Amino acid sequence: MKTRQLLTTGIFCLGLTLSIPETKAEKLPSGNTPVNKPNIIVVLADDMGYECVGANGGASYQTPTLDKMAQQGIRFEHCYAQPLCTPSRCQIMTGIYNVRNYTGWARLDPSQTTFANLLKKAGYTTCMAGKWQLGEPFITVLPPHYGFDESYLQPDKNLYWGASLYINGTFKQSPKEAYGPDLVSDLACQFIEKNKAKPFFLYYTIYLPHDPWLPTPDSGVPDAWQLGSDHKKSSPKYFPDDIKYLDKLMGKLMAKLDELGVRENTLVLFVGDNGTGVGIKSVLNNVTVAGGKGEMTDAGTHVPMIASWPAGIRKPGVCKDMVDLTDYLPTICEAAGAEVPAALKIDGHSFLPQLRGEAGNPRPWSYCWFAKSPNIDTPQEWARNQRYKLYRTGEFYDVSEDTLEKHPLTTLSPEAQAARNLLQQALDKYQNARPAELAAKEAEIRSKAAPKKKSQTAE
Repeated sequence: MKTRQLLTTGIFCLGLTLSIPETKAEKLPSGNTPVNKPNIIVVLADDMGYECVGANGGASYQTPTLDKMAQQGIRFEHCYAQPLCTPSRCQIMTGIYNVRNYTGWARLDPSQTTFANLLKKAGYTTCMAGKWQLGEPFITVLPPHYGFDESYLQPDKNLYWGASLYINGTFKQSPKEAYGPDLVSDLACQFIEKNKAKPFFLYYTIYLPHDPWLPTPDSGVPDAWQLGSDHKKSSPKYFPDDIKYLDKLMGKLMAKLDELGVRENTLVLFVGDNGTGVGIKSVLNNVTVAGGKGEMTDAGTHVPMIASWPAGIRKPGVCKDMVDLTDYLPTICEAAGAEVPAALKIDGHSFLPQLRGEAGNPRPWSYCWFAKSPNIDTPQEWARNQRYKLYRTGEFYDVSEDTLEKHPLTTLSPEAQAARNLLQQALDKYQNARPAELAAKEAEIRSKAAPKKKSQTAE
């Protein structure tokens, strides 16, 4: 029965046509220094928290490429993602908070419009390369549906040595000695080279440093390929190598842009999809930080974010404005001159003005609605600014002093009370934001799955 439902969904996806208004493709970003329509690359690292980048104050790993990008571009100190992979991917691609469109693990609802749909409408050639995790049964049909002209994707198996790949929908099994991140990197660079003469959009979703933590080609481990992608062989001792190799791949990407002469007008945005994996301990600003993937604290949601764009960023530095993953769609669409249909009702704020050195309209708060499996899990919610965080259940924290959220505030200063009032307004805004049909369906499934109480006579 489940197989038949999946096939029906796949057929539906093939026939579904998105209704997207025409865009103003020739519109240029506003500001003092106009630039031509930029190439755009969004790089999403997997399970890499804020503490993993040297430029952020991290002392445990070697990230020279990312550090150089931060020095020459803009480093954001307050970027927040969802606690896990799929929820973050749905959010960054649609510009909409999970409360309104997230339907389940490893799935993006086919009714959704992505940033690739909009950029393709604006005249961009589009590509997704790397981790998919949005419906493997239909990895052959969904990428074009979501706006990607080309796709070089990895399913959630054989991630590293002997990687599995879908190249434009066709399955390819690499040799056992081949390293998956290298294969995807090569294909991404080939896409850039093939499209260097026209505006392109690359969504590059690197699997590193997701577990299993295994030796890379640079680890000096003889016959490392024999480990495959075996989670039983995973060890935290290889995590520094995985971060170092991710940074190396970023260096390869930037070098390709330089080689092709398109570096100047290519906007590269690097961000993590959630916090570092559990079991990894790192040093950030002389403090030991434990990875908290899956948690609602900073350990699970505070991620690195770096913007690099020589032609557009005139004032390199650090931005303390709050950003979350919903902000990517409006930002890159504004940079590309792609109009975002009002009917989408996105939640994101464009941070393009901040990239250009302008004040912009920074968001006063970020919101999180998280449920790995909405049909099973009770959603968790918070709203926060740079210092304070308020949960739907009422707990209120000063996260600048209490990162692990061990001590809820009870006595509030005037500043804290004002922040609490603001964050309560944010939570109120999304009080009934879950689509009624989804909420009703999920409540019904949860009620049927709940264990039944034994009657007194049965006891």
